[in-house]
Amino acid sequence: MLQKGKIKGLVFDCYKTLIDIKTDEDSRETNERVSKWLIYQGVRIEPDRLREEYRWKVIGRLGNSGQRHPDIRIEEIFAEICAENAFMDIDPYWLGIETAKVFRTASLKKLEAYPQSLRLLEKYRNVPKCIVSNAQRVFTEQELRFLGLYDRFNFVIMSSDHCIKKPDTRLFRMALDRLGLEPWEVLSIGDTPENDIYPPQSLGMNAMHIRDAWRYG
Repeated sequence: MLQKGKIKGLVFDCYKTLIDIKTDEDSRETNERVSKWLIYQGVRIEPDRLREEYRWKVIGRLGNSGQRHPDIRIEEIFAEICAENAFMDIDPYWLGIETAKVFRTASLKKLEAYPQSLRLLEKYRNVPKCIVSNAQRVFTEQELRFLGLYDRFNFVIMSSDHCIKKPDTRLFRMALDRLGLEPWEVLSIGDTPENDIYPPQSLGMNAMHIRDAWRYG
């Protein structure tokens, strides 16, 4: 995979590349769990209304961003919902963060690292590498740490930190700047051509689907 003297750095996607995950964020069961938890945090909102409020606030935030490929910070959405539905004094900032984590926990059906990706990371452990992911820092960093992945990378770039997401090439430019490498010296690895293959290639980077990369692990 790494041609001697050519590839000096690796950029990995996260979900469905490093982490095999399954969630069900839109189900009534998920929203019911969050709604019940919120009772004990001082917030009253029915599950169906919680789902709709969340959906419309996300649509509104994305639509007013002015970005072609916008992203949100999910904790800010939940902070607004909590502030608007509180029946006692709360700290919306803190509660937004905690609600985002509870929402993720309630929706989570599967979370594990791909063994093939772990082998790949071990084989190229001495090569500078980073993650560029359409992900929410508020819970993705915890998931990466839980699976023992976070510290295997020099740094992690998440879309929620910058409120833009792939295929916006600015995220890959950030990675190149922090790696201190030229585009042709870096290989992007991911599962989605529209996000992980074509955008980095447009910058002159190399790119490979994760299932092809697994053959080199």
